[in-house]
Amino acid sequence: MQSENRLFDDLAKLINGAAGTIAGVGREFEANAREKAKEWVGGIDVVSREEFDAVKALAAAAREEVELLKARLDALEGSAPTNLKAKVATKRPSAAEGIQDV
Repeated sequence: MQSENRLFDDLAKLINGAAGTIAGVGREFEANAREKAKEWVGGIDVVSREEFDAVKALAAAAREEVELLKARLDALEGSAPTNLKAKVATKRPSAAEGIQDV
């Protein structure tokens, strides 16, 4: 009878040891996965919400200024002499046409 208990004790120790090893492997895998995830997320170029909102506000202000400048330019062009409008509307040579020697 004593030998059967010893067999079960040895079997129980073996199973406990295997369970501990499996748990250790699981913890190690989880730690490695977390480390890789941190490296991956750390390598991505992202901006903070505050930076995004600041740039968004700057873009909105620039858009408003452009609209004001367009309105001012339209007003100036409306009162500009006709010969100035003709000079501005003259076609400039493109890069494909080449630059002529002066």
